[in-house]
Amino acid sequence: MERTTLAREIIDTCLEMTRLGLNQGTAGNVSVRFEDGMLITPSGIPYDRLGEQQIVFVDGKGRGETDKIPSSEWRFHLAVYHTRPDANAVIHNHALNCTGVSILNRPIPAIHYMIAAGGGDDIPCAPYATFGSRELSEHVAVAMKHRKATLLQHHGLIAAEENLSKALWLAHEVEVLAALYLKLLPIVQPVPVLPSDEIARVVEKFKTYGLRVER
Repeated sequence: MERTTLAREIIDTCLEMTRLGLNQGTAGNVSVRFEDGMLITPSGIPYDRLGEQQIVFVDGKGRGETDKIPSSEWRFHLAVYHTRPDANAVIHNHALNCTGVSILNRPIPAIHYMIAAGGGDDIPCAPYATFGSRELSEHVAVAMKHRKATLLQHHGLIAAEENLSKALWLAHEVEVLAALYLKLLPIVQPVPVLPSDEIARVVEKFKTYGLRVER
């Protein structure tokens, strides 16, 4: 797809993420795989002020354009693309419920079959490291090796999918799961979960189920 069109899709996704209540201010970032690297939101510019020309290209070795500053989190976006060849879009946000669970440093367990949308029987929580650091990108690479979504301890959420529409759908689904999990915690410990063999069946079914995007 042509660069300007992809840049517009990134901006539209950012605006929709805010509209859905999944992000606030200049927090979070969005990218798509492009050529040998990615296109990613710039650092510190509010989404409603973004233009297509401000979206930054970062190559596969982490080299950006000289006249633009990419999101401070570009390292973990690149780590996802290197780890998951099936991912063409990555969304990161500070959604309230996902961030709340991340502060507890817990994965979201299999409380509902929709957990399988993340690729397994939980949404893991990657260990804390300073934002933008190489250490954090290494934690993300480990967490995302067998998952499409992960929490970041004391930070937020990452979701990756084959396109932006599916990545945003997944981010929203994980936020709903996080909200449900937080509601259950004061009521019952441990929270009941579905068995792993059932989640494995649902993961297989999800290969032909979920958000359909017409092109």
